[in-house]
Order: sequence, then C-alpha cells, then structure tokens
Amino acid sequence: MEAELPIVLDRASPVPFAAQLAGRLREAILEGTLRPEHTLPASRRLAAELGVSRGVVVRAYEQISGEGYLESRGSAGTRVAVRFDGRGTPAPKAAPKPATAPKAVIDLTPGRPSGEPFRDREWRSAWKKAIAGPVQVGLPPASGMPALRAALARHLGASRGLTVDAADIVITAGTSDALQLISTALRSKTKGPRILVEDPGYPTARRVLSAAGAVVEVIPVGEDGAEASRLDALGSRPDAILLTPSHQYPRGGRMPVQERLAVLDWAERNHVTVLEDDYDSEFRHTRMPLPALASLPSNAEVILIGTFSKTLSPWLRCGYLVVRGTAGERIKRAREELDTPVSGILQSALADYVDGGGLARHIARARRQYAHRRALMLDRLGTRDGLELAALDGGLHAIIRIGGKVDARVVVEEALKQGVCVVALEGYFAEAAPENGLVIGYGAPSDLELARALDIITAIIDRMAKGPGAGPT
Repeated sequence: MEAELPIVLDRASPVPFAAQLAGRLREAILEGTLRPEHTLPASRRLAAELGVSRGVVVRAYEQISGEGYLESRGSAGTRVAVRFDGRGTPAPKAAPKPATAPKAVIDLTPGRPSGEPFRDREWRSAWKKAIAGPVQVGLPPASGMPALRAALARHLGASRGLTVDAADIVITAGTSDALQLISTALRSKTKGPRILVEDPGYPTARRVLSAAGAVVEVIPVGEDGAEASRLDALGSRPDAILLTPSHQYPRGGRMPVQERLAVLDWAERNHVTVLEDDYDSEFRHTRMPLPALASLPSNAEVILIGTFSKTLSPWLRCGYLVVRGTAGERIKRAREELDTPVSGILQSALADYVDGGGLARHIARARRQYAHRRALMLDRLGTRDGLELAALDGGLHAIIRIGGKVDARVVVEEALKQGVCVVALEGYFAEAAPENGLVIGYGAPSDLELARALDIITAIIDRMAKGPGAGPT
C-alpha cells in the first residue's frame, strides 16, 4: 500500500530541503503514521509533488534508510522497516520461545560494509545481464576477463589517479587470495620469502602469508604507518613489505607524501617489493585521499592490492592487483599456473556495473551513509571522559581507546552477553606493546543498531570504571 504523505517544506528555512524531508519522514514513522505495510512514493513523483529536485528526495530516503527506518526493495519500492506504537518507541512483539530463538547480536566487527549494493537496481541489472549472456564452456582467462580489467583500469584512473593499462591488472578472489598469489610468486625467486608487515596490523594478513610459505616479520609503526627511518635501520632487507598507507590498519592514520617518497626510495635502493593494501581509500570523511604509492614517481616495484570487499561486499570474494615490472610478470605466471578462482559470471556482472558507473554512484551513496554514522560516533563518544576516539578520518571503523583500569577484553566479553559483538584493539598487535581499546566497525549496522550498541558499551565501561560491586548504570 502506497503511503499518502501530506508533507510541506518550509522554503524560508535555512535547513536544506533534504534534511527537512528526512525529518518529516522520521517523525511520521515515529508517530506510527507510516508503518511497515506502507510503500513510499517513487522519488521522481514525490519530487514533482514537493516542487524539488529528485536528488533532494533521494538524499532524504538514503539518510533515513541508513538510520534503519526504511529499506529499499528494488522494483518493489522503498518501505518502512520498523513499526512504532505512536509514542516513538518500537511496538512490542510476541515474546520468542527462549529455547528456540537465539539472542539477536549487533555485529560491530570491523571490515563489514553496508549491504545496500545488493538492493541496488544497477547491480541487479548487471547480474541479470551476465546470467543472460551466452553459456561459456571454457575457463575465464587466468588474469581475469578483459572487460573487467579494462573497466577497473578506467575506474582506478578516475578514482585513484593511476595510469593503468588493462594488462597491468590481475583479478583475485579478494585480499587473502592476493596475498597467497604474491607469496607464490615470491617463492619462485627465493624459498621462504621474508615479508615485513606493520605492527599493529591486519592479523589475517600475517596468518595468510605464513600459511602461504612466507617468513613473516613485523616492524613497529606509528599512527600514520611505517617510517623510512625505521626501515633504514633494519639489519637485513626483506623481500617485500606490506603497507596500508592510505588508512593504517587499525589506527587509521595516513602516510604523508614525503614519507611515501622516502619509503619508495628505500625500497628501490634495497630491491624490496612494496605491497600496497589500498583497502578502503574510497571512504575519506575529512580530507582528500593522498596519491597511491603505485602512482608516485619511483623505480621501486609496487604491487597495489584492491578489493570489492569494502566497497561492495566480502560475500563477492573478488578483488584485483595492479602489477608492473618483473614482480608483475612473476605474479602473472603464478596466476597462470594456479588458474583463476573467480567465476566468469561474477566478473561479467562487475565489469558492467563498474563501466556503467554503478560502482562510482554506490561509493558516493555509501560515503554519505558512513559519514553520518561517523558523526553519530562523535556525537555519542567524542566528549566522554576516559575515552579517546581515533581512526575516524576515513574507512569503516573507529578506535575507542579506554583509559583508567577498565580492561577492554572484559568489555568485549560483557558486551557479547548483552548482544553486541565487538573486538579488542590488542588483537592487532603482534610484538609491539598492545593498546587498551576497542575497534568498532560501523559500516554494516544501521544507525539505530549502532546507537543501541554504543549505549550498551558505554554503560559497561561506566560500570567497570566505578569498580567491583557497582550496580547497573
């Protein structure tokens, strides 16, 4: 049933039309005027009725969809996602049977993006087109289908300033597959290649590289990542170094341009291959992205690792490498020997989605959604005593450093008992002294879920800060 919306916008108000419309829709849902059986008008029709641009309506719909009030069902329209009782509180539901219904968990695990692309009409169209294509009886090319490689070359030129030829791109089944492929290629040069990784850093990368036969060593890094002075002080050179210069994982800093150039100079002088994990450079909230290492002038061998896991979904299991030079040739040979792990249908769908501008439009929508959740984090936690927020310049996660005697590991345990899954910061440290804090992934939960989870976490921290025996806050 399509809802009738008696909405009037105040044209004399300094509040933007999109914010006004979002506020009116939010009020109607909280009052119970709009309910789950209601479908909202199409954006073009509502825009015509209100006398505003379609973009105003789209931004308003996106805003409250991100807050968890609406859900898009593609051609079926946009519907109200929650039912309220007319007093601004969720209407009670029948109590589930304790023996059969598990407790709902709000998952704040980092690295999980919003699920919106799978409700995206352009993505559905690209997928249908790929399925409707001629049935192939051979394997996809080992390095990836030409259409996807060419589409990615154009996309990287526009989004990261990279001058890339389609022949420079190798399609992978995500970052883990990329690291295994790189390790295999390096083993063709030396048995048990030594790969230096950041500490703190991505634990999965350490595990995957070790399993792939590499000798993993760590180097302590600062807030903005690796420093050339530390690299110069190394007793012996590694075969490769894995870096996250655009958004150090998990601390969130970014490597300054001069430091990037110094690291590349060190790598060139010592014949070290640089592995640049560009995992979420698309999502910057406060500053423009810095140029990728792979785009800077240098004769160092740089391999850029990209993935659709953060922009679209890890469910796709698809990513890519940008490779050049001798290292690139070794990687291409290794891919030929191992064959491609990514289906041709998926590659065809992604090629159509990227080339048609669907990916760029999705990233723009997602950036607005994540920026709103970042603002929510700052609003809830930014001024609280004993807590320090970090890693909020970009990406899909934030760090909460906890002062005093509150143990983050205990907070994690207590939060899970109350239906919130969150991880401790100390798990990202290998040999360096760990920090006491939490890593909050805010990409996947709705605004309502995130607000509820933060309330639970802060209540636990407040209670623990009062000491043993303190009652509920």
